[in-house]
Formats: sequence, C-alpha cells, structure tokens
Amino acid sequence: MSTLQSVPTLGTHPAAGSNPSRAETRDRLSNATYDLLVIGGGILGTSVAWHAAQSGLRVAMVDAGDFAGATSSASSKLVHGGLRYLQTGAVKLVAENHHERRVLAKDVAPHLVNPLTFYLPVYKGGPVGAAKLGAGVFAYSALSAFGDGVGKVISPAKAQAANPGLRTDNLKAVAVYYDHQMNDSRVAVMTVRAAVESGAVVLNHAEVTGLRFTHGKVTGAELKDRTDGTEFGVNARVVLNATGPWVDHLRTMEDKGAAPSIRLSKGAHIVMKRKSPWKAAMATPIDKYRITFALPWEDQLLLGTTDTAYEGDPADVRATEEDIQQILDEAAFSIQDADLDRDLMTYAFAGLRVLPGGPGDVAQAKRETVVSEGKGGMLSVAGGKWTTYRHIGRTVTSKLAKLPGSPLTEDMEPISNLVRRTPLPGISNPNAVAHRLLVDREPGSRMDPLTARHLASHYGSLSFDIARLANENPELAERIHPDGPEIWAQVVYARDHEWAETVDDVLRRRTTLTIRGLDSEDVRAKVKDMLGDKG
Repeated sequence: MSTLQSVPTLGTHPAAGSNPSRAETRDRLSNATYDLLVIGGGILGTSVAWHAAQSGLRVAMVDAGDFAGATSSASSKLVHGGLRYLQTGAVKLVAENHHERRVLAKDVAPHLVNPLTFYLPVYKGGPVGAAKLGAGVFAYSALSAFGDGVGKVISPAKAQAANPGLRTDNLKAVAVYYDHQMNDSRVAVMTVRAAVESGAVVLNHAEVTGLRFTHGKVTGAELKDRTDGTEFGVNARVVLNATGPWVDHLRTMEDKGAAPSIRLSKGAHIVMKRKSPWKAAMATPIDKYRITFALPWEDQLLLGTTDTAYEGDPADVRATEEDIQQILDEAAFSIQDADLDRDLMTYAFAGLRVLPGGPGDVAQAKRETVVSEGKGGMLSVAGGKWTTYRHIGRTVTSKLAKLPGSPLTEDMEPISNLVRRTPLPGISNPNAVAHRLLVDREPGSRMDPLTARHLASHYGSLSFDIARLANENPELAERIHPDGPEIWAQVVYARDHEWAETVDDVLRRRTTLTIRGLDSEDVRAKVKDMLGDKG
C-alpha cells in the first residue's frame, strides 16, 4: 500500500462544477421561503423531495445525519415482490411490489438494480413442504407476468452445484424464484442527486433543534449544522416529518402531548467473506413468519435478518453479539459450517423498521406506511420499503396537495401529469459502461477490470466523470485498498459531488470499503485528509 503515502496531497480542494459549499447552501436555505421542507433524508424523504421538486414545488430537504445514514442504508438490499406476503393472502400487494420492482430494474435504475436468482431450500421437518413452496414460487412468478422466469423446484444436487456451501443433510428439494437487489446507499445518493437536478436544495448533517410556528401552524424549522455548529433556520409553507425512527420525537416538538404513533423493530445483518461461489441467493424459512437470507452481495455474503422489538435510542442501534449469534445459528439451517466461520465476518450492522403502533409480535406486524397530521399542520410519514419507495413518494406528494386548506394545491403540477418512470442519474447499461471504461484509456494505461465493473454498477454513466479524474491525476487511479475495487478518485467525487462530509459517509455509504472490512486506520486517515475540513 505504498501508494497511500502520497494520497493526502491529492484533490484537497473542490473541483470546478462541484456542489455548493455548506455555507452557500445554508444561505440559500435561510433566505427563501420554501413550498415544502422535508425533514429526513432516508427512503421516504428523498423520494418525496424528488417527486415534489418534479411537480414544480420549491423544495428543501435536511437530515441530522447523512442521507440514508440510518435505517435506509441498513436494509437487506433487496428489491423484491415479497414472497412471504403470499401466505397472508396479500396478492394485490405482491403484484404492486412486482410492478415497482420491474420498473426500477428496467426503466429507472438498471445501472443500480441487479437481477438475482433465489433458492428456497425445503428440509425434512421444515415449516413448509415442497409442494406448497413449488406452488408458491409459481404463483409468485405469475404475479410478475413471468418476466424473470418461471418459479420451479430443482434437485438438491443441482442446487449445490451452484451453491457449494448449501447444507444437504435432510434436504428434500429447492424451490427457485427470481427478484432483484441493489446497494441501498448508492440508490439513496442517486435519488438525492435526482431531487437536486429537479431543483431541490439539500443539506445533510443539519439537525432540527426546533420548529417555527406562525399562528399555531408549523412554518419551518430551526437547525444546527453539525459540522461546525452554525445555527440557521428555514421557512416553509408546509413541513414534512420523514425522520423514520425519530418521527415521534419531531411530532412532540409540534405537540408535546402527541401520542406515540409507531413502534420499532431491529433488523441486524452480518457480512462475510465468501469461501465458495454463491450463484444464487438463499431464502430459508425459519418459522411460519420469518425467512433468513444468505445473499451474494458486493463480492461478499450478506446474512440476516433479525426482527426484534426495540425501545432504545434509535441513534444507539447496533448489531449485538446476541444478534450476530442468532444470524449465524439461523444461517446454519441451510449453510455449511465452514462458510460460517466467525473469522470470515467483515462487518455487522443494524437498522430499525418503523411499524404501526399496536400490540402483538413485531415479526407479524404489517409493513405499511404510517401517515398522520399534527395539530400544527405538519404531516408525518414513516415506514415503507425500498421496492416501493417511488410509489410512496408520489402518494405522499399527492397527499400534501390534498390536505384541507393546503397552500400547495394551486402551485403543484398533479403527479399524474409528470413524466412517468423518470430515471435516476447515470442510467445506462452497466456492461456497456464497463466496456467503455476499459477501452477508452490513454495510451499505455488500462483500468483494472474489477474497478471498471464496480464503477459501472454503482455510478452508471457517471463513471466517466470518475475516470476523467483518474486520467487527469494517475495517483487517483490507484486502489484505496489492494483487496477492494475502489479507487481514490471516488473519494474526491464523493466529496465534491455526493455530499460526503465525514469519513463514514465515504467509506460506509459512498463506497463499500467498510462492509468489506477494508476501512483500516491508514485508509481512514487518508480519506480524512482528502476531505480536508469536512472529515
């Protein structure tokens, strides 16, 4: 890693054409009255900001942490129809999920959403029989109009040929179905970028310290920039609370007597190095309600998830030793011990599902969006999932216009009139982009094929901007860590074009260094230096 020694001198000043500085953004936020202030930059907030800006509204969006810095970057990374919903009879829901899944994969983000084959093993004495699962995966495929193939049942031998780590003791058959997956952090950043390209003004690491009121109505927020302590405020005609696990915290700012509207469920995951090929994801039934996943993701193996009630501070959520052991124990139902060696674990993380308030086990609670209007007119929304995040964004944006006495009604272009299936920035065929990255090089130089493929599948056509940085400064073309595909140009790009303010913003959410276990002290120090005052 000798090349690291020269890296801190590289790219220490933002390039021309980069995002506005934080001071410039704060001035823009402070010196205007916005139609809509979105508080929270996760799944819901970014989608609403994107669609509201498309509809012609003047939109501001802030987040106390990084965009998708909490729950929205701690998902199972799936874009899926929801096979388990079939057993509850939610056929319409599964069909709607399939529709959104295919739109994302085909029209909106083919450069970020990837097809994935799933194996569902059926063991002797397991919670579900082979015949029932075979019928289930066929029905699941039918609800997606067989667009990805026909669900079927294959032999244990054929399944193990594709996934050598599959445990075959008492294995009767394997059902096969098809879904998609993504890198949730990258989709979030691209959605923020899409919102900004539609006119939204955004700022991360900006904490709401209080709400502004006019004649009893919420008309903005007081904020504090967590990077330097600067205090400022934003005025808005309508305020949307999309703070996820913190939604009730903000509701009590509006109304001290507001009753709790949600409850939280923790979902933990662990990331493992792969000992053997995994050509298909594994979805193993644990009981009547739960499935544990083993997903090939970012050249690693992603295992999880848990589903346990959580009552602590959302900021403190993490994967505990108990969570890790539960995940490994459940994975062992269908994965051989050698592939679950603790020494293979590179990372563990946890997020919080926001569920409707009420009694009962969180594992059986409905996964639905919770919407409420407070006494000060602030609309609060929580819940939802990545697969349907565009649909939820459109729905909430339409609801904002239909609120009694809404000041937005006359100024909004109806959602139904907007361009349908608007793509995310960088839309392209990643195979074509990777090919171009390999052949469009200066004489005597060549991009590493692993790096080319990684850039193409995480940035799409925006990869060429990163390649240009690397061409202009060969040191930026060096790998950040020899065991990962990322190059130093991505750090500069994340800082100047993707709102990366901290080391974790870069290593955990703009790149995959942390999940690969490659964020060494040396790497973190160099990234901090490249961020300059931002680190």
